[in-house]
Amino acid sequence: MAEKVNGEVNHEQSGLRDGESGLAVKVQTINELHSLQMKRSEPGTPVKGAESARSTPKLESISASLASMTRETGPNLVKGDPDRKSATPKDSHVASTPSISVSDSSLKFTHILYNLSPAELYEQAIKNEKESFITSTGAIATLSGAKTGRAPKDKRVVKDDLTKDELWWGKGSPNIEMDEHTFMVNRERAVDYLNSLDKVFVNDQYLNWDPENRIKVRIVSARAYHSLFMHNMCIRPTPEELEHFGTPDFTIYNAGMFPCNRYTHYMTSSTSVDLNLARKEMVILGTQYAGEMKKGLFCVMHYLMPKRHILSLHSGCNLGKEGDVALFFGLSGTGKTTLSTDHNRYLIGDDEHCWSDTGVSNIEGGCYAKCISLSKEKEPDIWNAIKFGTVLENVVFDEHTREVDYEDKSVTENTRAAYPIDYIPNAKIPCVAPHPKNVILLACDAFGVLPPVSKLNLAQTMYHFISGYTALVAGTVEGVKEPTATFSACFGAAFLMLHPTKYAAMLAEKMQKHGATGWLVNTGWSGGSYGSGNRIKLQYTRKIIDAIHNGSLLNADYKKTGIFGLEIPTEVEGVPSEILDPVNTWPDKDAYNEKLLKLACLFKGNFEIFTNYKIGEDNNLTEEILAAGPIF
Repeated sequence: MAEKVNGEVNHEQSGLRDGESGLAVKVQTINELHSLQMKRSEPGTPVKGAESARSTPKLESISASLASMTRETGPNLVKGDPDRKSATPKDSHVASTPSISVSDSSLKFTHILYNLSPAELYEQAIKNEKESFITSTGAIATLSGAKTGRAPKDKRVVKDDLTKDELWWGKGSPNIEMDEHTFMVNRERAVDYLNSLDKVFVNDQYLNWDPENRIKVRIVSARAYHSLFMHNMCIRPTPEELEHFGTPDFTIYNAGMFPCNRYTHYMTSSTSVDLNLARKEMVILGTQYAGEMKKGLFCVMHYLMPKRHILSLHSGCNLGKEGDVALFFGLSGTGKTTLSTDHNRYLIGDDEHCWSDTGVSNIEGGCYAKCISLSKEKEPDIWNAIKFGTVLENVVFDEHTREVDYEDKSVTENTRAAYPIDYIPNAKIPCVAPHPKNVILLACDAFGVLPPVSKLNLAQTMYHFISGYTALVAGTVEGVKEPTATFSACFGAAFLMLHPTKYAAMLAEKMQKHGATGWLVNTGWSGGSYGSGNRIKLQYTRKIIDAIHNGSLLNADYKKTGIFGLEIPTEVEGVPSEILDPVNTWPDKDAYNEKLLKLACLFKGNFEIFTNYKIGEDNNLTEEILAAGPIF
């Protein structure tokens, strides 16, 4: 029994410790109690002391980014969440706006939520975005609105004195032109929208793991979802790097919740994604799909990096334990992600890379993986990466258990997960590697006539790199009976800024200088086209990739095929020799030759748009590339 002293229990004598005795917290109100729950720190920069001195120039820089062109200064800014502050805090920036241009917007404060942590962004999303939910694994699920994919027909680039001769324009180009005035109209609309909000999210981050060639980017957005997405996809600065971040090299204004004015010149819908390379700015209106930011910055890197004699690549990359590096190129459905993710090798990156004089570096700090039909058995690394901090786009989940159904296409087939690259166990951090030893071009040939593997000479590598071939499987569209060939220059035409031959020439130069070998690997059909043949087994393709990595394919015996002139090995360990030459697997040789000729014609027809471009001073390289294509 506890002894009573003056009517009260003496807990000390009763043997109860402080943690068991329920001692009162020394506060007067519930708000004071809440204030004890979190230690004071500046989000993203937990460096002790001198907070106000740091905040002032940072806010001035952000205010300059958000400046309207019709006023001389940027908006009044204050750091922090307006829901947590009842008065103007000490860390603020007031623009000295001339009296002649005073307006309601110039009198209000815009709260800046700067480089918030994932936990803080979760809170913002759950509180303010009704489409955001925490799933059973801890990932946050959200919706991207009406647009569940990129809008390539609404992506525009300012054509001015800087870009009119540099960029790829015209037939086959993804670059749709707009003028400077129209860009400024859209920029003003985006900035005014963002400045009208009580709070906006600002991310200062990097692109490119190569410290000598990294790019500082600032992303201004209205949704926590967008801020967390870019937190995951870009390279996250250390507190010290953030403290000295300075002026960004490129800025994104994501006002995707607000439409563009479709009566504005060049506009064809309420969506517009606009790049201005001279101003180093990107404006997003009328689409909340976060992939527009990721790929918009990739376009910027496709412009900036070649100016530094660095090749930007839409590829996967991994590193062997012996130091050998492989690049993987391939369109959707070719197996690029599956084959570049190898537990026996280190992952450098899954999508975007740079090849400089010092080696290869990942452009991004995260991965953006497809989720449709995802399973733990097929993609264990991606499955395990979907945890706290990961953004799940447009997935469907159980309303009670919050378990995600990755088979459900109710919202879209383009369901995605965005997560930091260090969520992958065998990712190499920092994401840099030596010069590539192998360049692997993947094609899912549904015609069934390309060999499972071919060794390419330099001209052939350039030809197939520029072509960027794969095939859409027949039957996915009603009434389609035959496989449909699709070509995407450099395996990423939608993101190219310069003409494809310029990237191809850089690739050839680097491969020649560093002794890399080119390979064409068919992950598609054998023994007939789609509908009659069979998909080449993944275990055979993995054996082929292993033989490329370990160098044994370099020492194999080869023979040349007709029409495409491809060098195919007579033997690969673990792969039936009869499938290495596709004609052997077709019971009907005439049908094989017919399909082979059809595919050759498609290649030749696609390449016609590139034949007028001169590569090199004497144009010899252009002639070599053309000669490396199918001959019939």
